[in-house]
Amino acid sequence: MNPEERRQYAIQTFSHFLHTPLDTKLQQHLHTEPATATLELFHHVVATVPAYKNFLTENGINSASIQTLTDFQTLPPLTKENYLQRFSLAELSRNGEIHSSDFIAASSGSTGKPTFWCRFFSDELEIATRFEQVFHDSFFADTKPTLAVICFTLGTWVGGMFTSNCCRYLASKGYPITIVTPGNNKDEILRVISELGTNFEQVVLLGYPPFLKDVIDTGIARGVPWQQYNIKFVTAGEVFSEEWRSLVAERIGSQNPCYDFASLYGTADAGVLGNETPLSICIRRFFAENPEAAKALFGESRLPTLVQYDPLSRFFEVKDGILLFSGNNGIPLIRYNILDNGGIITYAAMLEFLAEWEFNPVASLSSSSKKNLEIAKEETCRGIRNLPFVYVFGRSNFTVSYFGANIYPENISVGLEQSGIKEWVTGKFVLQVIENSDKNRFLTVTVELAPGVEASEEKRQEITTSILVQLKRLNSEFTNYVPEEYQTPQVTLKLHGDSEYFPVGVKHRYTRK
Repeated sequence: MNPEERRQYAIQTFSHFLHTPLDTKLQQHLHTEPATATLELFHHVVATVPAYKNFLTENGINSASIQTLTDFQTLPPLTKENYLQRFSLAELSRNGEIHSSDFIAASSGSTGKPTFWCRFFSDELEIATRFEQVFHDSFFADTKPTLAVICFTLGTWVGGMFTSNCCRYLASKGYPITIVTPGNNKDEILRVISELGTNFEQVVLLGYPPFLKDVIDTGIARGVPWQQYNIKFVTAGEVFSEEWRSLVAERIGSQNPCYDFASLYGTADAGVLGNETPLSICIRRFFAENPEAAKALFGESRLPTLVQYDPLSRFFEVKDGILLFSGNNGIPLIRYNILDNGGIITYAAMLEFLAEWEFNPVASLSSSSKKNLEIAKEETCRGIRNLPFVYVFGRSNFTVSYFGANIYPENISVGLEQSGIKEWVTGKFVLQVIENSDKNRFLTVTVELAPGVEASEEKRQEITTSILVQLKRLNSEFTNYVPEEYQTPQVTLKLHGDSEYFPVGVKHRYTRK
């Protein structure tokens, strides 16, 4: 692509983004078969990406033979090991040229070694639609002057710059959104909110869940009147419980968590793949109250992230309980495996399943939204769209195995988010199975205390009891597999910022092997 072609392409894609209503964009999958669009993407990638063409040749695959969805599903999935780490950045890029993209970002991944990702302006516009869906359907930011505070890390790392750019594109489209970028500097976040927040009808904080909670808690300690700012949350990167959402909602004065929060399911590899909607949150909160229904649908004793997605933007498949997706990016990906456990459910199948449990989420959401007069004025309730669902448990290697039972960090989180406990702790912990000198195994949980809170035996015992009660309620494997005398976890309390378990400024890991 020569400079003039590049310029014209940028103009065309931006014009299309600016002039295409969100409703039109999100209804296209009803008129275009996603599988057909994905096959077209496959053949385009074969023709323009040297690495993928070589990958198919190495695997003895003739791309011309891939003509149907059944053919497509015979293609070997891509992974970091068999694809991204074997070819150069140029070979992975469109037309074999790094400069076919205009931006390079980095992600550390689980190894700590940075991986670089290329993308062009148009790739960000595709993802900007996910942000538009959140800001329009959940926050009504098309009519409300909104301050968007970017609390993701800035610099070369993917999250901060990507999010900032996408929010600016919404402002260019006419949304009354103003962006400020303090990054993960907590003092600066609190300063800009205090000095700028009252100039807007609402303030949206975008960042990682535990960090945003820390911002709120620190603000409360400093006397920040959160209720006057009409705070909204956009989160990414971690599964959290509905108890966590309710806890944070209470602290910011939220009256309707279904419309005040939105979690993004994203990856450095391909941007945002799906997003929470008011409907998906309403459904997830039902499952949190009805763990039997959750296990019947999801097959596990933990609550996954539940989002909706546009199948024309990211085409999902499930293979052996692992999510695969295909999508166009600076580095296009076909049947890519990011090692996330999960599944997909159509809109109709979800509503049909819930009807069997005598729950109508559409009616429930419409009823709850009448608390907000602006929502009630609309003929139809925002946040209800005929889009498929994807549920995500995250990486299986973040669990610990104890007497054959898989123990998930999410199970422990709920125990720390109960009334009478949540005021003492930050929500961070380290889950381990430790073997003693007699080779007996014990479940241990090291818990970080909130700033200014001192450890005591009374607190330790109450936290232990709360964790045990929730583990037995939520995890049937734990209840049935683990002998009763081994069920009580060994809880240790650590002061805030403990250098061994909770060092400041380091991305937290909730499990240790």
